[in-house]
Amino acid sequence: MKKLAVLFPGIGYTCDKPLLYYSWKVLKKLDYEVFPVPYTGFPDGVKGNAEKMQKAAQMALDQAEEMLKEINWSDYEDIVFVSKSVGTVVGTAYARRHEIVCRHILFTPVEGTFRFAGNNAIAFHGTADPWVDTNVIKENCRRLGIPLYITEAANHSLETGDVDADIIIMGQTIKRVREFVSSAISAVDQRQ
Repeated sequence: MKKLAVLFPGIGYTCDKPLLYYSWKVLKKLDYEVFPVPYTGFPDGVKGNAEKMQKAAQMALDQAEEMLKEINWSDYEDIVFVSKSVGTVVGTAYARRHEIVCRHILFTPVEGTFRFAGNNAIAFHGTADPWVDTNVIKENCRRLGIPLYITEAANHSLETGDVDADIIIMGQTIKRVREFVSSAISAVDQRQ
């Protein structure tokens, strides 16, 4: 079975940062081809500015369109989009625009994500995330049927500032990612 994972980073949260780096490692171990989408050139002062956030998401989506244009999506039996922050808008919008059947791992989604997201996803959010209100995330995940994992006192990187606690949080998060991906692989294998 051919499997593909696409990584959509955030603003300043690149694929070498913990959430995406360890997800990449897990996906490779599960025999996925992994394709990072390293867009750049975001405007300054995006946080808290809806217009700049929309501009950043559009810039990233335009770059993703260019970087992903050679992929023949029908070659893959299992596709996972792993995204972080503004990347959650980009990944969900791209999947909808191209009618790609895939699962989404949404790390610290922003409000705009839920205009495009479906229920074949999981989401992770920290209650100290200054980019989006926890109640907005809870309500949207509830409305769409997306399982939501909340980390108390964690910021937009799912970190608390306590290194020991952050390592535990990262381990728990990546374990949930592995379970989400593995359970779907088992379902695909059983259908064949």
